[in-house]
Amino acid sequence: MLKRFLWAVIGLLFMSSFAHAGDGIDKLISDAVAPFVYPIVGTVFYSVPIFGVSFPLIVGWLVIAAVVCTVYFGFIQFRGFKHAIELVRGDYFEPKDAGEVTPFQALATALSGTVGLGNIAGVGVAVYLGGPGATFWMIVAGLLGMATKFTECTLGVHYRNEYKDGTVSGGPMYYLSKGLSDSGKATLGKFLAIFFSICCLGGSLGGGNMFQANQSFVQISGIIPFFEGKGWLFGLIMAILVGIVIIGGIKSIARVTEKIVPGMAILYVGSALIIILMNIGSVPEAVGAIINGAFAPTAVAGGAIGALIQGFKRAAFSNEAGVGSASIAHSAVQTKHPVTEGYVALLEPFIDTVVICTMTSLVITITGSWVPDDGVTGIALTSKAFEASFSGFGYLLAIAAVLFAFSTMISWSYYGLKAWTYMFGEGQAKEIAYKIIFCLFVILGSSMSLGPVIDFSDAMVFAMAVINITGLYLLLPKVKALLTDYHKRLASGEIKKTK
Repeated sequence: MLKRFLWAVIGLLFMSSFAHAGDGIDKLISDAVAPFVYPIVGTVFYSVPIFGVSFPLIVGWLVIAAVVCTVYFGFIQFRGFKHAIELVRGDYFEPKDAGEVTPFQALATALSGTVGLGNIAGVGVAVYLGGPGATFWMIVAGLLGMATKFTECTLGVHYRNEYKDGTVSGGPMYYLSKGLSDSGKATLGKFLAIFFSICCLGGSLGGGNMFQANQSFVQISGIIPFFEGKGWLFGLIMAILVGIVIIGGIKSIARVTEKIVPGMAILYVGSALIIILMNIGSVPEAVGAIINGAFAPTAVAGGAIGALIQGFKRAAFSNEAGVGSASIAHSAVQTKHPVTEGYVALLEPFIDTVVICTMTSLVITITGSWVPDDGVTGIALTSKAFEASFSGFGYLLAIAAVLFAFSTMISWSYYGLKAWTYMFGEGQAKEIAYKIIFCLFVILGSSMSLGPVIDFSDAMVFAMAVINITGLYLLLPKVKALLTDYHKRLASGEIKKTK
């Protein structure tokens, strides 16, 4: 495997010179794919006007599913929050259980796939367009999304494949095909599983890779002038670092994410807390602006409706509840019952959206940076807010952005790999081929803008949600039965604390 990886590095060095060709290739690719991409993007993100505000139907699809799961499982995210903490802590963990990673490692890996640049740039867009009130609805959507994560990750573990060598493969591809087959819908399940795999593969190479590499390069080149105009070099360095991690599979990825995720969370959230404490006198006013903006016409576009739409959109796009991607990582967990990982997974939207996205929004609101006086939005708006109190925070933000991007890339490499092996079969040679392709796309993402390609990738990610949620609705009774069985075993003492 090492020899193949070294040859891959040589190949990446060759491809970096190709990527260095620059704008000409960028424009050529963009012009070639645009006629095919934009009709697909327009379909997936089809929007309807609501009180003068454009509302993407895919956001409604995600939020409605979150409400259905919340009600169907009796507000499981609130009733089971304490138990979820116990499971992550390892209170019920048995090292001999089938699987490859601990509950904490599975959570860290899945979190590293969702806690990314969207928490920095996306929140800036939401608050810019929806005002501080968008924060309130973002929190609401995040809380609802916890139930969706519980549902899909329970199914992911239950229907996973366990192999003789101890490795596992799971995710929507498996519960769509196997779960619907059990319900007499084998043909539909197989079709949805293949369709999901294709979309997941596209999302892993685009939004989970190229976009992350591109945006982290922008941040680094802004503070390290040496990299200006050298996206290919930055991409090559990132590709080698990513390759070193992903070559070892999910265990290697988990070992890295369990260290990176807490570190980057402490760095980012800690910086935000310092800024909030430095402006503690403005906190009551900021909280008032968030609550009033959620129900009063203070937003830039569409008043309270605009705040609601922007908040829901940011939450849905950030925590990926309903997309199904996280269930691929959670399926690798060591556990004796699938519901344990459903509980662990419901913590994701809470950490990603309710904590990290909210902290970003509070910094933007408290510093007054959201006021649309200069057209600054996205990551530039967040950077402006962080630097408003202390210029050194701009560097911390850049470091956090790169860590977020790197962690997202290594997690999405695993998601794409499992989609790849579902379609083409398991095997070391096939896995190496995908990992080389993934690393190549890191270089391309750093070197080119590839606007239509990224738009297409985003469409693929949310097409995954259309397929995944369709399967969730059909399999809800199965999850209910698993939940009932788990609590019976818990009450009887069959499943008990190990420490």
